[in-house]
Amino acid sequence: MLKKRSRSIKYDSIQTFVFTMMGLLLFFGTACAKNIEVVDASGPCPQDRKTADAPNSIYSKTNPVPPTAENIKFGEQLYQQKAKPIACKYCHGEKGDGMGDPDFESTPPARNFTCTETMNKIPDGQLFWVIKNGSPNTAMPLFSDLKDEQIWQLVHYIRQFSK
Repeated sequence: MLKKRSRSIKYDSIQTFVFTMMGLLLFFGTACAKNIEVVDASGPCPQDRKTADAPNSIYSKTNPVPPTAENIKFGEQLYQQKAKPIACKYCHGEKGDGMGDPDFESTPPARNFTCTETMNKIPDGQLFWVIKNGSPNTAMPLFSDLKDEQIWQLVHYIRQFSK
């Protein structure tokens, strides 16, 4: 009988220890969690860039293509898969957050289109011009094979990311 009692005391001691440790982990885990910063998995925001400005005749131009669902859909198709030489998503990410293919490296990093603070400062004409002509000293290629209407559709789609 004495042996059973000593096993019970051992069991109770282990059980008490385990519950105490669980309680401490819960307490400290909760306390620590309050100090954890949530890191957004997107590119830098805001982004300070020195991209060359488009010529004055284009820089402030408003997108002449209406922002219809159909035009935005065509822009999405170009962005996600059809644009040549490379679909935009490979560098700028499927969600436009600047987090494209992990093997893609760029200095400066790809533009984060979800950053409202940055995107509000870039006129439609500037976006059009950069897409059409590329951006020297960055990884942004020129998309000279796209028709102007397609580039304007892309601009509408890109604008959707920061809304």
